[in-house]
Amino acid sequence: MTRTELVARAGGSAGTRVYRAPGRVNLIGEHTDYNLGFVLPTALEMACYIAVTPADDDQIRVFSAEENEERSWRVGDLGSLNPARHWTDYFVGVAQKLLAAGVELKPGRYFIHSEVPVGSGLSSSAALEVSSALALLNGRPLDRLKLAQLCQRAEIDFVGNPCGIMDQYISVFGEEHKALKLDCRSLTHQAVSIPDGVTIYAVNSMVKHELSGSAYRDRVDECANAVDAISRRFPEVKSLRDATPAQLEQVPMPALIARRARHVVSEDIRVELWMQAAVRRDLRRMGDLFVESHRSLQHDYEVSAEELDFLVDTAIGIDGVYGARMTGGGFGGCTVNLVRPDAVHLFEREIKSVYQERYKIDPAVFRCKPSQGAAEL
Repeated sequence: MTRTELVARAGGSAGTRVYRAPGRVNLIGEHTDYNLGFVLPTALEMACYIAVTPADDDQIRVFSAEENEERSWRVGDLGSLNPARHWTDYFVGVAQKLLAAGVELKPGRYFIHSEVPVGSGLSSSAALEVSSALALLNGRPLDRLKLAQLCQRAEIDFVGNPCGIMDQYISVFGEEHKALKLDCRSLTHQAVSIPDGVTIYAVNSMVKHELSGSAYRDRVDECANAVDAISRRFPEVKSLRDATPAQLEQVPMPALIARRARHVVSEDIRVELWMQAAVRRDLRRMGDLFVESHRSLQHDYEVSAEELDFLVDTAIGIDGVYGARMTGGGFGGCTVNLVRPDAVHLFEREIKSVYQERYKIDPAVFRCKPSQGAAEL
């Protein structure tokens, strides 16, 4: 959507400004971010847009085109609001973090339009958080890393989701035609070019199982338990990012905790191997690592779902597909697929047809084109 279209839909004026923050697809490195490990996401063309028009009263009015709903608050009341378990929590949480950072909030009308499907595993929440922060700042500067960290803290402290920083970071720092290998401890990144000869596709299963919220918190706790066990013998291990496969073999742990740790440790290794394969343009190895990642998430981390497993198993049986895996937190949402460019039409047709036949659901299939990070339009 163009800036002109957004301003028109928002009923804006000459003083209206528009901000964009993208969703993301994580290519590899799943559930490693909150273990201070490595991830390899790319920002998407799909984004959340907010058009902000100044107001001359004391109100902040927020309207979501997708929800067809408006909420408003006095500016002076925003700092004392409690979570409402509502889509506006992402906006309010960011507003409160900006207030805590000493940023003055100003009255205005905020028109939100998001292209990122909710519950898809493509981080609609981070796109909303980052675009909200830019809109509330409305041209005032804030260091980009501080912006990402502020939005992450809003999701943890106000929304109540103990997330890592990957989603907010890639929404801020994304680069066109690139993925970013993000070190979630140092919060630095290395850009990785996507080789020619492969197209990235996401397939939305259109399901999201209710277990996802509680299971995410369980996995965070299980990883902490693994670190406790390992660090008793190897004090240098401060997070699972520090652990090695050999150390895991030497430390007695409950079988479930050991499986969780094995996924995280092996997934960090796969991120590095995938990046090396991308540099070599080794598309088959990249695809094999996708499948290895999915099997680890399916069996060791147990965050997949029947629908995701079916989509992955179907995809890797289609000619021209190098590999597939679930992406995002799991229990539904999307798979990410590496497809040979001349096979994209076959892939789209086959994956839709087989999934519809099995589940009577029409999956959304879309190309993931790496894009720039958040900015004013």
